[in-house]
Amino acid sequence: MKKIIYWSATVAVAGFLFGFDTAVISGADKPIQALWNTSSLFHGLFIMSSALWGTLLGALTGNYPCDKWGRKPTLILVGVLFFISALGSAMAPEVYSFALLRFIGGVGVGISSIVVPAYISEIAPAKFRGRLVALYQFQIVFGILVAFVSNFLIAGTSSIDWRLMLGVEAIPALAYLLMIIKAPESPRWLVQKKNQRTKARSILVTLGEEDPDQVLNEIERDKLHNSQSKLFGGSYNKAILFAFLFAAFNQLSGINFIIYYAPRVFELAGLDVNQSLLSGAGIGVVNLCFTMLGLSLIDKYGRRALMYIGSIGYVISLSVVAWAFSTDSGGLTVVAFVFVFIAAHAIGQGTVIWVFIAEIFPNKVRSKGQSLGSGTHWFFAAAITLLMPFFLERFSATEVFTFFTLMMLGQLIFVAWFMPETKGRSLEAISLDTNNKHGALDANR
Repeated sequence: MKKIIYWSATVAVAGFLFGFDTAVISGADKPIQALWNTSSLFHGLFIMSSALWGTLLGALTGNYPCDKWGRKPTLILVGVLFFISALGSAMAPEVYSFALLRFIGGVGVGISSIVVPAYISEIAPAKFRGRLVALYQFQIVFGILVAFVSNFLIAGTSSIDWRLMLGVEAIPALAYLLMIIKAPESPRWLVQKKNQRTKARSILVTLGEEDPDQVLNEIERDKLHNSQSKLFGGSYNKAILFAFLFAAFNQLSGINFIIYYAPRVFELAGLDVNQSLLSGAGIGVVNLCFTMLGLSLIDKYGRRALMYIGSIGYVISLSVVAWAFSTDSGGLTVVAFVFVFIAAHAIGQGTVIWVFIAEIFPNKVRSKGQSLGSGTHWFFAAAITLLMPFFLERFSATEVFTFFTLMMLGQLIFVAWFMPETKGRSLEAISLDTNNKHGALDANR
């Protein structure tokens, strides 16, 4: 078990790079727009959302190296992309090269959102799988926190402070590359794609699996039962629907809008620049604390219980923020309930999304299912991030937050009526129930 925890934690460092890369741009947002004198729409497209369009490409295509080359080589590729992007974007001489290098880092983020949850879910025992896969989310929010704190500490230290903010990421990217080289391959990938049962068994024994032969037999049965290799061949429609809705609702909460534009939102609420940056760091702290709480609860109370808590928290916090902007109730009210919003996200969607999507697809098409869920997630993330500077010029903050509130009412309905429970079951058992022809996995089980 110690080795499973070690390799899960090591692989999840890709999540730290994901989170850092996502949040670090917030500190460079306004300085870059002023430096290159870009319009709001151009700034949203080429500066703020360039990484997200790369993430979308990585999410939609990352299943190919994940299936063809294996989980481990794909994890190494992710580290290389992050390293190149961090150094390159920090030294970019003009807007187009900057956008390209941020795009490359985004491809790394997209691929990581496929390969990391897939890899960890495939080596983790059922009773600990939720919290081990959720280590990825923990590392994401830890990376977000470090990015906000790093931005706050670097801001104002020099005339090129935004370049330093972006370049710092190269250090953890290099450390991740050095650690991941010794990681074992996924035993489920070895059986499914290479028919290497003996090697897979050896890895299971090394990882401390109590009954490797039983696990291998379940993998073989799943391979026979789910022979359809095309994701959209009709066999996996329920899993596809669950993954699409889950991923879409994640971004329709407004989470990336808050992460990317936190300083701008707080300035709209009346805070000065330094207060806005400090409040952004506070977002990171709240996100980390409630993600840790979610990790401690996910395997005890299940995925749906956390999603109920998160959905209700979303609706309350977003409603109050919309009201606060409509009545000019003060920046502190906005900050406080943005923090509540972040807590609701962290304990609900933040903790559950990568776990749930990694669980509901069979071994045969897991990386393709991850690609669908991740691609949906990042399409909505990129679209929202691109359009937000434009929308904030044409719609009030009240209208924007009201829209997100209505979307989260929709998520609450999804959780209550459709979302299945996957706690404590083997991947193969979940696959059998979710993708059978007679009905969906019992939402209350």
